[in-house]
Amino acid sequence: MNTKSFLFFLLWAPFVGAQTIVSTAPENAKVILEEFTGIYCVYCPQGHAIAQGIQDNNPGNVFLINIHTGSFANPSGNDPDFRTQWGAAIANQSQLVGYPAGTVNRHYFPGTAQNGGTGTAQSRGTWAATSNENLGYASYLNMATEVSVDVSTGEMTVLVEAYYTGSSPEPSNFLNVALLQNNTLGPQTGGNAGNDYNHMHRLVDLITGQWGEEITQTSAGDFVERTYTYQIPADFNGIPVEYADLEVVVFMTETTQEIISGNGAYPTFTGLVNQNDVSVRFIEEIPEQCYGEIAPTINIQNVGIDTLTSIDLEYTINDLTYEYTWTGSLASLQSTSVELPLSPFVFNGTNTVTVTAADDDNISNNTQTITFADAQEYSGDLTLTITTDGWGSEVTWDVRDYTGAMVANGGPYGNNSTYNETISLPSESCYTFNMYDSYGDGLLSGGVSLVDDQGTVIWQSNGDYGSGASKTFGFQVITLGTNDVQTIGAVLYPNPAQNIVNIVGAEQASIAVYDVLGRKVWSQVQANNQVQMDVSALGAGTYFVRLSKGNQTQTEKLIIAR
Repeated sequence: MNTKSFLFFLLWAPFVGAQTIVSTAPENAKVILEEFTGIYCVYCPQGHAIAQGIQDNNPGNVFLINIHTGSFANPSGNDPDFRTQWGAAIANQSQLVGYPAGTVNRHYFPGTAQNGGTGTAQSRGTWAATSNENLGYASYLNMATEVSVDVSTGEMTVLVEAYYTGSSPEPSNFLNVALLQNNTLGPQTGGNAGNDYNHMHRLVDLITGQWGEEITQTSAGDFVERTYTYQIPADFNGIPVEYADLEVVVFMTETTQEIISGNGAYPTFTGLVNQNDVSVRFIEEIPEQCYGEIAPTINIQNVGIDTLTSIDLEYTINDLTYEYTWTGSLASLQSTSVELPLSPFVFNGTNTVTVTAADDDNISNNTQTITFADAQEYSGDLTLTITTDGWGSEVTWDVRDYTGAMVANGGPYGNNSTYNETISLPSESCYTFNMYDSYGDGLLSGGVSLVDDQGTVIWQSNGDYGSGASKTFGFQVITLGTNDVQTIGAVLYPNPAQNIVNIVGAEQASIAVYDVLGRKVWSQVQANNQVQMDVSALGAGTYFVRLSKGNQTQTEKLIIAR
């Protein structure tokens, strides 16, 4: 359990109309829609869209809590764990029998129960109707909340007020404070977004515990006020907390089941020091590369008071430096991912990317650095061996070139069987092998291996790859690598080049230039000792210059930068 401290205040004197955040006039009930979901639930994205539509149509009156629980939420491989210690008990009391399921104020609406009985869990087709019905109920309780976060200490303060315009039929009610996080990118089966599905209203903690704090002043005219202080952790189950994406939903129950009404709020922030302060938080991991252009993705955050509308960035890939200006709007503590322009680089074995934001009020957080490796190159026909488990129909794969075009694919397969696939790639290029599992649990038994014609392993797995895995590699059809014995001794300069490349020492040699797909884009036979090659018509990127003279060869990588 996360460390929590609570500071309680209860006004025992009769409420006499002091200024409060809660209304004292009778109101209809607000809806608390708890949705039970999981990252491997195919139809849950449809449920998310339905619930969001209900909230959008009733602003300020409908509040959503997405609870990741059950088998569909159990992560596999490196997939994130969105579950909490609270979700299973809430789901169990709803008597759900399938996903997605939801409860509207944990109330039983006749004819809507999933199990055909008296459970509160409903399938997604009835949420809109029952929410509208609940919004029409007069409530004997009003609630309001305000939330603030001190970003310098990570302490959240939640003020909750409740006013009884009528008396509760129960002598005790229970006050619940739910902490949610929005805008968490992650996998979602059926979401059509791969690992970039945007998870909203995700329950991360119940500040008041499983069933809330008991309230015993539940008669007409009673006023309840509580202030909770909560130390926000750095992460929940390894998933970082983003202050700007936090949300609080409060609600009161008659027992642990029936929700009377509720409300919600987003935090305001204190403790910010600088007016203008951008943080380059991290550079996303860059996989092995075999094509000499990358577009690094960085994450920037506004940790200042002023809204940021532009940020000047300088980034270096090995020895090449580029500039880029981001424009947009980032309020305090908001963050965004920025894909920098596709930029050429010269391979260096271990490659380094450094990104720096322009000077501001705090330069200590302006720079981040990451390294990535050259991808290994392979040759000949590739052999893919797949041993399936009892769900071979979930297994598929493909190979894509550097443009994203699919050049080979296979599956689904039968159960508990071994398959050997031969993959003949069309040309010299940079490729990515992708393994998929439609259910998201990989191969529970069996495994996968991909090897080249020399038996060198390109990628292998015992099956623990969750919803998928990828491996980028280079492929040689013709010998264009830079490992050739350099017996000619020619020199190319400048490299990187823009318009003209000089080749010195190539007398009597034949020269051919190939792109990364193995296509010849320039050639000359019987060259002079010094050759000027006009490359102004070629696009920016990586090329291979191959020189041949008798039985002597030399291959050089050439970068054209614009």
